[in-house]
Amino acid sequence: MDSKIEAVFSGRTRDLGGFEVRRVLPYAKRRMVGPFIFFDQMGPAEFAPGKGIDVRPHPHIGLATVTYLFDGALHHKDSLGVDQTIRPGDVNWMTAGHGVVHSERTPDPERAAGHRIYGIQTWVALPAEREDMAPAFYHHPADTLPRFERGGGDFRVILGDAWGHTSPVEVFSPIVYLHGELRAGASVTLNLDHEEVAVYLVEGGITVDGQALEPGDMAVVKEDTVPELAAQLPSRVMIAGGAPLGEREIEWNFVASDKALIDTAKRDWTGAADSGFPAAGRFILPPGESEHIPLPGTTESGKPVKPTTDCPTS
Repeated sequence: MDSKIEAVFSGRTRDLGGFEVRRVLPYAKRRMVGPFIFFDQMGPAEFAPGKGIDVRPHPHIGLATVTYLFDGALHHKDSLGVDQTIRPGDVNWMTAGHGVVHSERTPDPERAAGHRIYGIQTWVALPAEREDMAPAFYHHPADTLPRFERGGGDFRVILGDAWGHTSPVEVFSPIVYLHGELRAGASVTLNLDHEEVAVYLVEGGITVDGQALEPGDMAVVKEDTVPELAAQLPSRVMIAGGAPLGEREIEWNFVASDKALIDTAKRDWTGAADSGFPAAGRFILPPGESEHIPLPGTTESGKPVKPTTDCPTS
């Protein structure tokens, strides 16, 4: 019998200075799943008192960032003036559109006490006609997301719709994004009404259409098939997908349907840095921030240097 699985691949792990990130998308043979173009697992990582995450201000265009935590907290600040801490089960959705700058840091109470961070950060590409829209930010507390039981699993709808439940987060193309906590023996039919669907195993042990996945694996389901997701162990999964948007260019923190848009954004970011970030312009720093991440290959003021690996997770 033909498999209902198109591909299974594992995220590539890298250390960002004591903070481990597993990057799943983009993958060499599968750049996107539906509109999802970037998928990172953060941690789990433990920070001693006084230590934490400090992702300095950096720009985005042409996408929406989605932060979802299982454990810990992140303090978000952006050039729109938003100052928001996200905690487990909440959703931060930031539409970059024409351009936005944000930072992510460990909140002061967690930094002082020591803390654990664990979660998923994704980028959702915007439809071509929405790439240049005005930037925006929305925070959705955990208790506003639909939560339900199905087949021995506890599910939350982060984005889009699934099995008759719809997330309150405003999206711009057909999409599905679910967090599932499965009990051992759970069995769920993936009869989701979306063109592309993938299952990512965060922890535990599952099979998709009888094929075993290890933690860190993503299984992409063949279109027009309905496989069974079964848990052999208590497991945490993320289900992501939706309608494909066509090819996208991705470079550093920029996503676009046309590389010329990325080249312009790169010039604008280095130009803003070179002029000391004026109070008006496409890219400005969040209120209260004075640092920034330079474009890879440049200095803080935008001058060329050797390539750098200093880049954020989102």
